[in-house]
Amino acid sequence: MTDILIIEDNESLGQLTSDFLRRQGYTVELADSAEKGLALLESETFKLLLLDVMLPGMDGYDALAEIREERDMPVIMMSAKTDDDSKILGLEIGADDYVDKPFSIPVLLSKIKALMRRTYESSGEKSVVTAEGITADIGARKVYKNGEPVNIKGKEFDLLVYLMEHKGQALRKETIFNGVWGEDCFSELSSLSVYISWLRDRIEDDPKHPRLIQTVYKVGYRFGDGQ
Repeated sequence: MTDILIIEDNESLGQLTSDFLRRQGYTVELADSAEKGLALLESETFKLLLLDVMLPGMDGYDALAEIREERDMPVIMMSAKTDDDSKILGLEIGADDYVDKPFSIPVLLSKIKALMRRTYESSGEKSVVTAEGITADIGARKVYKNGEPVNIKGKEFDLLVYLMEHKGQALRKETIFNGVWGEDCFSELSSLSVYISWLRDRIEDDPKHPRLIQTVYKVGYRFGDGQ
């Protein structure tokens, strides 16, 4: 298994980033197009993907959409597009984090370490979490509702597991955000409500009147009824 796949068409930036990460002890592969990167993903296994948005041919958004159809690997998008709409689009498709170009290599390294830690180190503590008819298989990163599979991936999966692991507890929004995204993530606290809405659409019988993920007035959210 290779640690990191970088899909970046800027040769100098891609080489600089890959050389730096190799010096930090990571194994790295570099592709200069989405098509080449997707081919590598078919032939090798990677722990994490650094994905540029503006690529020749297929762009990063389309590549990520294709990747998410089959894989739930951590993805950090890299782009000179710094507007909120571009970032939200990347997150909605399935990115775990987003770094603006030009970026600081040490900051990128910090994001990689944090995402690797949250994805791979914590997952060994408990293999399956079950509550209120929902089962999350942490190792396989799969979700079932009353035994039927539910398509929940990326940060939605991490958020659901975090809430389920704290079943019945009224959690402050800041606590949830830091527990799932980490303090070093670019995202703002307001993005939490977006992910909560997406999760409700997937697991609630009636998302407009949620029973599983409840809003706690002036506090945050609670999974289950607290009893």
